[in-house]
Amino acid sequence: MLSEHDLTELEGTLLPALERHHLRLLAHSLRCLQQAADDGEPLPDTQRLLAWAQRQSNLAVDPTFIPVLVEQLGKAALQLEQIGLEQGLAALDLQIADLVRWGQRQADQRLAITPPEP
Repeated sequence: MLSEHDLTELEGTLLPALERHHLRLLAHSLRCLQQAADDGEPLPDTQRLLAWAQRQSNLAVDPTFIPVLVEQLGKAALQLEQIGLEQGLAALDLQIADLVRWGQRQADQRLAITPPEP
């Protein structure tokens, strides 16, 4: 679950709305993966994610959503691993500020390669 501080940090960027939305999804995924992981585990595997999701009372109302969520968390885990590698951190050691910095660098790189308008 994202805290008020997490949300404030994400929304405080000057990034476009779509990029902020992507960061929110990554941040939410990060928090879920951190909750589902055992201490010392790099990233939870599919079985651990499934067990974690089944224990979440808010997901119990729609159990058909659980496999979809687990699949999406698996995809987010891959991206978080890449972000962590770029920053010299394990994926689960990332903080919201790390995601914000990554998102800003991504936007800066896109701007740097975008041809100027005539």
